[in-house]
Amino acid sequence: MSNKISSINQRIALVTGGNRGIGKEITRQLALKGYHVLIGCRDIEKGEKTVTEMYKNGLTIDLQVVDVNDPDSVEQMIKRVKDEYGRLDVLVNNAGIILDRGVSILEVEELVVKETFETNFFGALRLIQASVPLMKEQGYGRIVNLSSGLGAFEILQGFGGLKGLSGAYRISKTMLNALTCLIAQEITEPNIKVNAVCPGSVQTDMGGESAPSTVVEGADTAVWLATLEEDGPNGGFFRNRQNINW
Repeated sequence: MSNKISSINQRIALVTGGNRGIGKEITRQLALKGYHVLIGCRDIEKGEKTVTEMYKNGLTIDLQVVDVNDPDSVEQMIKRVKDEYGRLDVLVNNAGIILDRGVSILEVEELVVKETFETNFFGALRLIQASVPLMKEQGYGRIVNLSSGLGAFEILQGFGGLKGLSGAYRISKTMLNALTCLIAQEITEPNIKVNAVCPGSVQTDMGGESAPSTVVEGADTAVWLATLEEDGPNGGFFRNRQNINW
C-alpha cells in the first residue's frame, strides 16, 4: 500500500530500518509531527506490513525498498525519492546490526567485523553521500545517525565489565561518530545539520525486554534532532537531548 500524495511544503523524511524497533517509533513520531515518512527496508513484505499498519492509523508513510549494504540499491532508492517527491529533508540512519554480542575483540572473526562495518558504517556513509546533494538543492537537511554510547572513547578506554565485549559493534559506532564529525565539518550550508544520538538501552529485539527505556523514550532524541530549528546544534553527540562526550 502506498500514499504518495504529499503537499509541496511537506517535509520528506527517510528512516532506514523503519519497519521495527526504534526506527518504527521514530517513523511514527515524525509522521505524527506532519512529516511524510519513507521507511527504508530490505524486506518488502515486512515493510508493507508496517506501512499498512500506520496508514490505518492515519499516518503518511511510504515504503522504499533498499539494501544499505548495496551501493546500487542506495543510489536507485535516492533517485526514486527525487523523482517521486522532488526533495529529501531528513535522513535518519537507523539501520544497524550486532553480530558479536558477548564476543571479545580478541576472538571475533574478521568476517563478522567486516559485515558489521558494512551495515553500521558504510551503509550510513552511502546514504549520506547520496542524500546530501538533494538536501543542498533546497538548502535544508537534517541527518541523524543512530549511534551508541558503547562506542564513545571514554567508555572504550574504561576497564569495567564491558571490556572486550561486542568489539566489532562498538568500533562500528565509534566510526559512525567520527563520520558525524567529519560530515558536519564538510557541509558548509548552515541549515543542513548532522548529529549522532545514543538512544540508550531500549526495549527492542537488540536491547531486550529488560532494557530500562521504552521505544518511545529511545526515539525521542532522534526525533528532536530530526526536527531541529535553524539555530539547533550541529556536529554533536546526544543522549536524552543532552550533549555527551565522544
